[in-house]
Amino acid sequence: MYPHLLSPLDLGWTKLKNRVLMGSMHTNLEEMPGGFERAAVYFAERARGGVGLIVTGGISPNIEGCVGGGAAKLTNEEEVEQHRLITNAVHAEDGKIVMQILHTGRYGYHPKIVAPSEIQAPINFFKPRAMSDEDILNTINDFVNCAKLAAKAGYDGVEIMGSEGYLINQFLAPGTNKREDQWGGSFENRSRLAVEIVKQIREGLGPKSIIIYRLSMLDLVDGGSPWSEVVALAKKIEEAGATIINTGIGWHEARIPTIASSVPRRAFAWVTKRLRSEVSIPLIAVNRINMPEVAESILAEGCADMVSLARPMLADSQWVRKAEENKANEINTCIACNQACLDHTFNMKISSCLVNPRACHETELIYTPTTIIKKFAVVGSGPAGLAFAHIAAMRGHTVDLYEAGPAIGGQFLLAKAVPGKEEYGETIRYYQAMMEKYGVNVHTNTWATDDLLSRGQYDEIILSTGIHPRKLDIEGASHPKVISYVDVLTGKIIPGQKVAIIGGGGIGFDVATFLSHRGNHDDSSEMEAFFQEWGIDVDYANAGGIKKAEPSVSPREIYMLKRSGGKHGATLGKTTGWIHKLVLQNSGVNMWSDVTYNKVDDDGLHITYKNEALVLDVDHIIVCAGQVPNRDLYDGLIAKGFNPYLIGGADEAAELDAKLAIHQACHLAAEI
Repeated sequence: MYPHLLSPLDLGWTKLKNRVLMGSMHTNLEEMPGGFERAAVYFAERARGGVGLIVTGGISPNIEGCVGGGAAKLTNEEEVEQHRLITNAVHAEDGKIVMQILHTGRYGYHPKIVAPSEIQAPINFFKPRAMSDEDILNTINDFVNCAKLAAKAGYDGVEIMGSEGYLINQFLAPGTNKREDQWGGSFENRSRLAVEIVKQIREGLGPKSIIIYRLSMLDLVDGGSPWSEVVALAKKIEEAGATIINTGIGWHEARIPTIASSVPRRAFAWVTKRLRSEVSIPLIAVNRINMPEVAESILAEGCADMVSLARPMLADSQWVRKAEENKANEINTCIACNQACLDHTFNMKISSCLVNPRACHETELIYTPTTIIKKFAVVGSGPAGLAFAHIAAMRGHTVDLYEAGPAIGGQFLLAKAVPGKEEYGETIRYYQAMMEKYGVNVHTNTWATDDLLSRGQYDEIILSTGIHPRKLDIEGASHPKVISYVDVLTGKIIPGQKVAIIGGGGIGFDVATFLSHRGNHDDSSEMEAFFQEWGIDVDYANAGGIKKAEPSVSPREIYMLKRSGGKHGATLGKTTGWIHKLVLQNSGVNMWSDVTYNKVDDDGLHITYKNEALVLDVDHIIVCAGQVPNRDLYDGLIAKGFNPYLIGGADEAAELDAKLAIHQACHLAAEI
């Protein structure tokens, strides 16, 4: 079990039932028509799952601080009633919830943004207006007003967003605060805004409201705060009346990954531990804490008093309950892909989760027990087949799952072999547990033919047979040098020291990462390598916690080629694509566009690049040039009078899109 994780936290006037905080996430629900009703169901389901304390997404205290035009704010009595839908729903499930007050400062995507100084953020095309003294005093009042309105709405308190490069953080950091008045210059002046906001909110709310301050413990940008100021601020915030200090890691403009799957688990717990001896109020550790054993180790080692789980609460709303019941193997683990959460948020879509499409869609995707039991055959055990099989069985149907290979997982078996994507193996583990829990009859090493399926007397047949890799169509395509990415990622073929990768999409990036990686590490050396590669200063000798990065160089000479023009990685995720590109660039991978493939022979790959005929004398040419649906079984079934469903790659293989495949499978399983 998890004695530290599941123990109560006494705050004096109230207790939290355990040490788990559901961290703040922008979901865009509050901005949508009927969004507060949907948000109420979303938060209530997490409260019912047993989480100790919930934090909402960021709510602005004024128009200038909004994330974008029309973004959520709480500035007047009329807006209070909407928020009561959320607080009433959470309290009905015996949960506690605080509202995050967020002023974006120069990060807001609208023309009214303000900041301590007129310095444009590198990730924003809007330039802020420098705040006057009156602006600052009014903003403090707006924070206090917002907190009081939150209390009227029934929130158990507020979280003040003072990290991630937002307004308060901008005042604190010397790099973004060039003021020469009482709000700039010395640390005493630069910290004045943060301290006054906490102090005046405590005065406004009284002694029995939770006030969390999200403190940037590691800015990871030039011009960030030195460690001495982080400590000094924490002490000031405690003295001003904060109940808990939450950890903030990295600004949004930082070129260091902090929550992607390539970040080792609990990679930043060390900085929270470093601060813990400096203050007496509880501290919360954050980032890449996705399983109970990880959370328990952080607490047991004295790194923090609580742990924050944000995206893991999207992946599995019952995370805490499963930990309480000692069923961690049934947790649908967050794989930190960011594809349906952060990528959606930054594209102004409602957030969700790749491995759990119900997240933020609880009122639309409902798994009700069936009244008519059907017998299903599911062919193929990739993400789509597994998602459909377990939900259909959970609803009460009888399900046979056929897999031609020795193990379930499909393309996720390949993905988990890629350095930085090991978490995909957790999804396979979860589905295996679901197959057992709901009694899915799994037939591995079984080739499902139309004759076999005809004899099964199935009511419905679901084909999740995946894809065939697209073959190279040039002279010499059958040469022994030409191999498939499948053979590489499964270890069937170990490529030589010089390779060409044909294809610049997601699979090409995965293969290039796989081949440029220097090998597996144990947990401690993996963490060390991560800090070294990205220039994270764990000694905190430098302001912002950064130092010169020392990326590893690929042991192979790699050419990553694509026919189309433009830069590689255009189809990668908005929030993680830059990481993949930077890793390969730093590794020395050659990325060439506008390449014409001419032929393959003993000399290597003949191409035309920049109007010049070249021969790449590579040992192997790895084909990652897309895929086509595997519908080999479909025509035979149609001929026998069946009308099978196609899901996942078997339906649409233009991109290997696990998000779409699982979404499609879950909706079909809910409706059929």
